Amino acid sequence: MEKKNTVTDNGRKIALLHWKIQQWKLKFQLMDDEIVFIKRLLDSNAFKPNIPNLFERLQDYKTRLQVIEKRNAAVRSQISLHENNLGNELDIADSSISADDVKKNDRLQVNVDECQRDYQNLKSEIFNYTGSIFIMNEPEGK
Repeated sequence: MEKKNTVTDNGRKIALLHWKIQQWKLKFQLMDDEIVFIKRLLDSNAFKPNIPNLFERLQDYKTRLQVIEKRNAAVRSQISLHENNLGNELDIADSSISADDVKKNDRLQVNVDECQRDYQNLKSEIFNYTGSIFIMNEPEGK
């Protein structure tokens, strides 16, 4: 009976780790979609002319977005490897979650959280800056 509970517990642990991985992948997909929007915004002509250092600021934001994208790609690669390793363990009937698997998962959680935090900070900085320099159309009828 003890062996069955251990297998069930390990199955639950593997399922939980797999669920976390799916959540990470979803977060990165949402980030990708937002980054596409932000890049289009930064490349648009929606900003007031004659803003000091506008071009330089927009270029800096684009460069920083590229850095975030590269880092995200590296973390996603680590996530895929980790997911594949967990998948292999699911295929083994008596598999168990090792301490190494848990450590890898915890390190990946830290990396995912750091990517999210850095991206959210940059996104807020971009929106705070650009939100005040949009060209505003006059309402019709004036």
